[in-house]
Amino acid sequence: MRAFNRWHRRLGVGMESAAGARAVVFGFLGGGSFAVAKTVAAVVTGSAAMLAETVHSWVSLGAEIFLVGAYLLARRAPDALHPLGYGRESYVWSLFASIGIFVVGSGVAVWRGLHQLSVPDDGITDYRIGYLVLAGAFVFQAWSFAQALRFVRARAGAREASVFEHLFASSDSQLRAVVTGDFIALLGTATAGVGMALHQWSGRVAFDALGSIVIGLLMATAGLYLIDVNRRYLAGVPLSHERSAHVVELMLQRPEIERVTFFFAEYVGPERVLVVARVALRGELEQPELARTLRRLERRFTENPNVVAAIVTLSSPDEPDWT
Repeated sequence: MRAFNRWHRRLGVGMESAAGARAVVFGFLGGGSFAVAKTVAAVVTGSAAMLAETVHSWVSLGAEIFLVGAYLLARRAPDALHPLGYGRESYVWSLFASIGIFVVGSGVAVWRGLHQLSVPDDGITDYRIGYLVLAGAFVFQAWSFAQALRFVRARAGAREASVFEHLFASSDSQLRAVVTGDFIALLGTATAGVGMALHQWSGRVAFDALGSIVIGLLMATAGLYLIDVNRRYLAGVPLSHERSAHVVELMLQRPEIERVTFFFAEYVGPERVLVVARVALRGELEQPELARTLRRLERRFTENPNVVAAIVTLSSPDEPDWT
């Protein structure tokens, strides 16, 4: 009985998405606090790399708004029209945010960098305000990134996985987007600073332009990765075979279950799964008692708040065991 009560730890959905929401807030603060400052610095310095980083900040800020909306929509309770809840809406709005990063952010940054390559060197490289803003943004973004990693580490520990395993396997699209966005923001801020410094040192505007192009490529890479992840979860991502096997092993410890011939669990939202199983029960039970036993098993599954629904049916005698 005690072992069966621990089955949800192997599902990879053992914690609420409140951590994801807090990480979104940290990311929102990290991006929004310096978007205006970067805009002023971009105007004053005329740097293409600074402009790219400014666009990056504004696009990230818009993406954070989408992520907050995705979190709120996904947490709505199931109703008659949506018995499995609204979890998949999270992936829809997160997909929109990812498209914005890929199309708008990377497009503007790469275009501005290519345009800057054709601009003659003018020797104007007074980047003091740019360095100051980038230094402050880097420190704040690093703090935000550390907070997000702390949440990921806590959730990975509950799932008995490493930080990277959890980050790449998590069904929480908001948390993944925040960690990815913070990491790309750190790289982008450093790239802008290096591009400006090389321009100032060499007098060649091409370094500043290349900084803008690199920032655009970083945003394109992050956007494409997040687009693909959200696409897969919208199409349907099942629980891994390893975790499914562990859950089946725990189910077989129940005294009323003789065999499990089918097991399937699919993510229907951030940290939310639908479970379907077929079992052979021990003993010769009458139909009313069979029905009560199956409903009791379903209730055991849904005691886990991360299981939105469970369907347990009877196996036919000739069905092989699940493997």
